[in-house]
Amino acid sequence: MLAHSALRGRVQTVCIALVALVAVVTAMKLAKGLLAPVSLGLIVGIVAAPGMRLLARLGVPRAVSASISLVFVGALTMLLIAGLGPIVMDLIGQVPRIEDEIRWWVIDASRAIRGLESVQVELEQTLAEDGKEVEEAMPSLLDALSVAPNFAAQLLTFAGTFFFFTLTQNEIYATFKGMGTSLRQADKAVSHYFVTVTAINAGLGIAVFVAMTAIGLPNPILWGAAAFILNFVLYLGPVMLLVALGVAGFAEFNGAYALLPAVAYFLLNMTEAQFATPTLVGQRLQLNPLVVFLAILFGLWLWGPIGGIVSLPLLVWITAFMAHGPETTQPSETDFAPTQA
Repeated sequence: MLAHSALRGRVQTVCIALVALVAVVTAMKLAKGLLAPVSLGLIVGIVAAPGMRLLARLGVPRAVSASISLVFVGALTMLLIAGLGPIVMDLIGQVPRIEDEIRWWVIDASRAIRGLESVQVELEQTLAEDGKEVEEAMPSLLDALSVAPNFAAQLLTFAGTFFFFTLTQNEIYATFKGMGTSLRQADKAVSHYFVTVTAINAGLGIAVFVAMTAIGLPNPILWGAAAFILNFVLYLGPVMLLVALGVAGFAEFNGAYALLPAVAYFLLNMTEAQFATPTLVGQRLQLNPLVVFLAILFGLWLWGPIGGIVSLPLLVWITAFMAHGPETTQPSETDFAPTQA
């Protein structure tokens, strides 16, 4: 009887936990407009923590260093947007040409298999209708203007979260008694991971640019930038770029040479994944591939692109924090210096 009651109690506990988990995830989904930029601001603040510590050692007041960090992040973001803008527009301009190539591939394959002229006509009509639907689905100027206020609000939320977190990080961590060093070790793990992976992805982007230039694929800067950005989204990003290079190769070249862009990128990506990342990042930050894959999928589903960006750093932070565990000693006063005006 007692065993049955204990089992029923465990089942009830599990059911309550599942209901609570569903409620929390639903709330996070509904609060995407607020929680996504806040999470991104916290992650960027954690990444910027080494720079803040350097400025503090140089005697710069924390309010000034937080302002400098915010200006630096804003300038870097604007530079990235300005640099990638023409590349993205170039990629959008190539979509109709790639669409035409795919259309003729499908038509030729259908004619070769069935030998029916009517199939070609039907496919042409269908693809033409699809093209009109795609054009109608493209956002108009009014759509962009309607989205602008929401984007501005999220940008302001991100900037405010980043500034005030970097300004009061010491005080925030001081409130968690006995966990100051663990929190800072987790922050260092995220900073180390992000900076190292950014350097690795930049090297991969340069290598892809050189390879595509040697192969003769048009717009090699586009493919190098895409390799740099998409490699932040583990597994999914490289697969997307591999497919895109395959389509571009068949659109530009004939015969077996058409496979060369995709094969070259595959070899470069495998070299980076098997040698560069494990050597430079270190085994202490190696995560289970299934957990990483599911975390990225969950982040993308939950908050879209921002969720895909913050999911992996957040997973690294949680893993590093759990590895160090709560401390048994109280934090020293030197670890948490008061905020300087």
